[in-house]
Amino acid sequence: MSVPKWVRDAVFYQIFPDRFANGNKENDPYNVKSWLEKPSITGFHGGDLQGVIQNFDYLIDLGINAIYFNPIFQAASTHRYDTYDYLSIDPILGNLNDFQALLKIAHANHVKVVIDGVLNHCGRGFFAFNDILENGQDSPYLNWFHVKNLPLDAYSYGEAKNYLGWWGYKSLPKFNTDEPEVRKYLLDVARYWIELGADGWRLDVPNEIDDDEFWADFRSTVKSANPDAYILGEIWDGNPRWVGDNHFDGLMNYPVRDAVFDVIQKKNGISQFANRVEGLLEAYPVENVQSMLVLLGSHDTRRVRRKLDGDMERVKLAYLFPFVYPGAPCIYYGDEIGLDGGKDPDCRRAFPWDTSLWDKSMLNWIKKLIGIRHQEEALRRGKMERIFIDEQCYVFKRYTPDEPLIVALNFGEQPSRVEISVLNSGDSETSSLKDLISGAEFQADNGMFRFDISTLSGMILKPIE
Repeated sequence: MSVPKWVRDAVFYQIFPDRFANGNKENDPYNVKSWLEKPSITGFHGGDLQGVIQNFDYLIDLGINAIYFNPIFQAASTHRYDTYDYLSIDPILGNLNDFQALLKIAHANHVKVVIDGVLNHCGRGFFAFNDILENGQDSPYLNWFHVKNLPLDAYSYGEAKNYLGWWGYKSLPKFNTDEPEVRKYLLDVARYWIELGADGWRLDVPNEIDDDEFWADFRSTVKSANPDAYILGEIWDGNPRWVGDNHFDGLMNYPVRDAVFDVIQKKNGISQFANRVEGLLEAYPVENVQSMLVLLGSHDTRRVRRKLDGDMERVKLAYLFPFVYPGAPCIYYGDEIGLDGGKDPDCRRAFPWDTSLWDKSMLNWIKKLIGIRHQEEALRRGKMERIFIDEQCYVFKRYTPDEPLIVALNFGEQPSRVEISVLNSGDSETSSLKDLISGAEFQADNGMFRFDISTLSGMILKPIE
């Protein structure tokens, strides 16, 4: 199986391009919104690729080594999931030279760049759909979409009636991927950007192209251009069908996100949480488990801070879990500084570069977690095994043959005492443990380790040689 090995060592940072940083005001639209103005569905704030380049030191200092970009191709919206030119960078974001400059600085700093592929649907301005609007029955592209009758009613109010649109949206006509010319076009797009240097594709709603042969062709096309390219699917329910040699390397692990929030918000108990997250590890081959994107926030969800009612201790505990669980953790831009936001579009607020607006404690916490993740091979590549569980705490082992670690999490409202045997820690000769988060050390006593875990907190315990 050609799963890229670099993903298991990756810490991703998701960037919504219009909202991260404005590096070139010359490509701003004339009616650009002020940077920190409350986001709307349609208003552009001026973020661009130069903004990412100019602030790359911030990303390096944070410690991430992979970026996932929301769509960057030419489109009519701020989110750009209504692409109308798949072979061009949106001019509001920059141009091809900017993209190549971004790849150059990223790769020079050992940072991978994954781009968003919207292959299920396009925008109304896409050349083939526009041709049908103009030429009707005589359009050579009539079979590129699911047309029911003509003329197309694409711009009046209401849902799409005489053609298929994603979720009924007239602005998002759905491709007919059974049409050979459509397949060829989309696969050519997939190859083009990988050959230009992109390190992989994140695929938007790929389950809505319910065609195993198409995705096998897609994988073959991408891997032939770069065998080390990453293919990530947005599958919200975690269906194992979508990983493997004929589909994707990994999925956006929304089921883990849901489990984390459910246990922190007391919707589930600790035992149910442990069963859920451990069960997900059994659903996929190990290679794919290590290639899952483990996220808490995204452009489609309320900000973690809002989801947890502004309780930053719970936010920190929530963010701890992706860094100790198998798969590649992903930070949604701004979460690391405590950026707030409700449902779309509010979750897409512009990044505040005034550091007085940052939650420095949260930023330091994320930096610490990233540093520990990079330092400890067991967190990136190790197996996971339950050690202890009660009504408040979940303790498990992450280990490779050469490196055992113990992760202890307290989801309760009170401090908790945990006792585990030295033998169960993964090394019968271990007599001392150090918490990589706090620096505290613990000595074995009569074959047992005993330690207290504070309310809503966690430990990552490593044997001291």
